[in-house]
Amino acid sequence: MQVKKTIPLFPLGLVLLPQTPLPLHIFEERYKIMIGECLKQNKRFGIVYYNGTDIQTTGCTASILKILKRYDDGRLDILTRGEDRFVIQDMYDHKPFLEAKVTFFDDEEELNKDACQVLADKGMNLLKQFTAISGAQDSYSFDEMHDFKSISFLIAACDGFSKDEKQRFLEMSSTHERLKKSVKSLEKIMDRIKITLEIRNIIGGNGNMTHFSAAPFKLEP
Repeated sequence: MQVKKTIPLFPLGLVLLPQTPLPLHIFEERYKIMIGECLKQNKRFGIVYYNGTDIQTTGCTASILKILKRYDDGRLDILTRGEDRFVIQDMYDHKPFLEAKVTFFDDEEELNKDACQVLADKGMNLLKQFTAISGAQDSYSFDEMHDFKSISFLIAACDGFSKDEKQRFLEMSSTHERLKKSVKSLEKIMDRIKITLEIRNIIGGNGNMTHFSAAPFKLEP
């Protein structure tokens, strides 16, 4: 039986995934009240992706790990972490901030654990390459990720993916499917980056592209 619970709701222009960190600057009055309530009652709030038009119905709860800074006017800088995924059943506006009745869900049990681990290892290598090129190594805690389910969310949170892609990864209930699709997409991203860097190196040299060779590839929308 699925557990239903009412939680504070924070629509944002981003997608939060489980076990990934998210720093937030809280400045709107309604969210100051919401975060104050969460701190006082030691409870989590839900983050859902708002694309400017629609609020997605699948989101992720956030736990407050640390208050980074308090401002004199009540603003806060906090560090949060993604925890459990949920689906919104109903929304309420009785308080200054939104609340939602949600049901929680998790990934199905994976039968082919070996295949998941192979994909997870491959994805981690690709992610390390991506962060080395983008200079974002400090944003990832590679040493803390051990099981392939955690790794699947770490890869899915990669900055190379669009918000819509991250939302699709969030909604998946198969670890293997998330790993398979995210690793495949990350491979294509890395291929494009490597080709771009090779072109820049050639142009940055003498502009001679005689020795440049690359298989044709199709840019995905």
